[in-house]
Amino acid sequence: MRIVFALLLLFAGPPAYAQSATRPTPGYVRVRFDTSAGPIVVALDMKRAPATSKNFLAYVDDGRFDGTDFYRSARRKADPKLGFVQGGIRTDARRILPPFPHERTDRTGVRHVDGAISMARRPEPNSAGGNFVLLVGAMPSMDAKGDFAGYAAFGRVVGGMATVKRILAVPTGGGSDAMKGQMILDPIRILRARRLDGKPHPTGGPKVWLIGVRR
Repeated sequence: MRIVFALLLLFAGPPAYAQSATRPTPGYVRVRFDTSAGPIVVALDMKRAPATSKNFLAYVDDGRFDGTDFYRSARRKADPKLGFVQGGIRTDARRILPPFPHERTDRTGVRHVDGAISMARRPEPNSAGGNFVLLVGAMPSMDAKGDFAGYAAFGRVVGGMATVKRILAVPTGGGSDAMKGQMILDPIRILRARRLDGKPHPTGGPKVWLIGVRR
């Protein structure tokens, strides 16, 4: 019986997300956020969502996330402990990079599971940029299906999920339309974001958002 059980485990293969916050996993690149609420580590799926992951790393390697915020907490009405938090550059045109192709979840296989990191976007195609969400609880409604392009999930939180949950629970208000009541009243600062694996590849573009900033 033990032998049969061992064989079942063998053929089942490794978990879909066997990444670690403390060691690299082939095919993934980890990024650490140091925030005013605590650290968060995400693992980006470079193999299945290469365009989205590359875009995100460009923001990280350029330092474009440094000094931005987690500014939105969208809690489910039925269970406020579930939902997502949103962070990034908001509408700061000084930090934004060129658009990139949208990677549908029904093609990448990277789903909106608990702890997923996904790109925020506008309704028009290829509109994701420097804003992202971290999920607390699965949200399959964000996955692509038929004519609905969905959102581009491209990795998962592998460390600091307690920090994500703390951000989800902070007081909110303001906002309008889909964001009504969801804006964090005292935004959580992203102090810095740095890749933990591989060599940084900054774009080399001018860091205009730092003009006039005291160091």
